[in-house]
Amino acid sequence: MGRTRTYSEYLKLDELLSLQVQSGKPDEPDDPAAPEHDEMLFIVIHQVYELWFKEILHELDYLSHSFHDKRTPTALHTLKRVLTILKTLVGQIDVLETMTPLQFTSFRDRLASASGFESAQFRELEFVLGHKRLEAIERFPRESPARATLERRYGEPSLWNAFLNYLANHGYELPAEVLARDVTEPTAESAAVQAVLIDVYRNNSTLAQVCERLVDMDEGIQEWRYRHIKMVQRTIGTKHGTGGSSGAAYLQTTLFKALFPDLWAIRAEL
Repeated sequence: MGRTRTYSEYLKLDELLSLQVQSGKPDEPDDPAAPEHDEMLFIVIHQVYELWFKEILHELDYLSHSFHDKRTPTALHTLKRVLTILKTLVGQIDVLETMTPLQFTSFRDRLASASGFESAQFRELEFVLGHKRLEAIERFPRESPARATLERRYGEPSLWNAFLNYLANHGYELPAEVLARDVTEPTAESAAVQAVLIDVYRNNSTLAQVCERLVDMDEGIQEWRYRHIKMVQRTIGTKHGTGGSSGAAYLQTTLFKALFPDLWAIRAEL
């Protein structure tokens, strides 16, 4: 019988805890390039974000399979988990906001061209949720693994596509052009889909719960975007962002754009 792995081995903690590398020289504290105290917080927070993005992608793929197999209880449970993770993402901003503008400025130049724009996993998450655009792919080098993953996600049905097929599999009549739409196009409103959703809300309480959890997730993503923008404004004001972005000005353009517009459009009809 083989030796049981330890907690540290199972979680690969030696590797994980070696990845928080500050840009300065810890062995030369008087050197101008010595690491700034707050850089560690910045690194840890953003690495944790990437881990959560990985988990959300894992859960959304599972959710799509649940829709395909008509496993409604599993879908509702998975949505609850994603919503809880989104609340955690928002909560992490509270930790990041303990860093003052001066503290961030002390190491900001060391980021050079590094930017949250370069989070392939967040772009992947946007694609899975139906917010697709080719320019998001162009930021990543050709032949890079990140670009290959984004190109694959770009050509795959989104979660909304999976949900529409889920409704069709429950006997709701959706136009063929809706179910066969180009999956590379961003999610757009559809009067035919809205008519079906109104019927769902009025006559099928179980499927209406699924709809409401999707609205919760859409709202959760928007809440995270809003808190992220306010954190950026609080930290760098109107300065340009890293990586050549316009900082908060760019982020504001992403606010209040619904991922599932049909679910918001029907509110006045219910």
